Amino acid sequence: MRRIGVRRNESPTKGFTMTYHIHIAEDLPRLAKMLRENLELSPDFKVIGQAEDGQELLEQLTALPTLPHIVLMDIMMPRLNGIEATARLKALHPQIKVVMATVFDDETHIFDAILAGADGYLLKDESPEVLHRSLREVMEGGAPMSPAIARKALTLLRRPPPAVPKTQTDAPLSDREIDILDQLSRGLRYRQVAENLDISEGTVRKHIENVYRKLQVHNKVSAVDKGRQLGLI
Repeated sequence: MRRIGVRRNESPTKGFTMTYHIHIAEDLPRLAKMLRENLELSPDFKVIGQAEDGQELLEQLTALPTLPHIVLMDIMMPRLNGIEATARLKALHPQIKVVMATVFDDETHIFDAILAGADGYLLKDESPEVLHRSLREVMEGGAPMSPAIARKALTLLRRPPPAVPKTQTDAPLSDREIDILDQLSRGLRYRQVAENLDISEGTVRKHIENVYRKLQVHNKVSAVDKGRQLGLI
């Protein structure tokens, strides 16, 4: 049966054998090559692009005539890391499945990736067979995770949720901190925020540190999410 790709905004059609288009975001050439070679072991997958960081990935997607079905996303990358890139990608193209492919199995990265919209979370040392099965699973609506990741995700779910302040005064941010948080929610980089508010980039970073401490978060995605929950932005 003839294999087909999916154009922008189209969904896989039942009754056809799909060739799933994959885009890889990985800054280490050796690991990117390994992922590509593992994918090419199956005729079900075709790598249509490769980026060295999240910013390059987003730029490449705007130029592609056909969007990928899946992005394999590293976490620690220069310029724009995988968690922030996932949040931006999902805001632009929610139909694209994002599967984190990383060496990080700590709870903070797992939690932040899920909050950012990741559809799956795999460790890079998974076998080609597990990789292929997991990508098919995510295209069928599943949420594949490496066993070690799944155990830690369950541990996170079993923990009692932290107390959330009920009013802005319970987690007070200064007007300047709220301004900066609002700028971050629009996807602006620190340099752009500094220019918009006519302050130094170092001052922006110091305010962001205070925002993280007051909101009890560890990254921009979580800070923006918490700010929205509290009605600050």
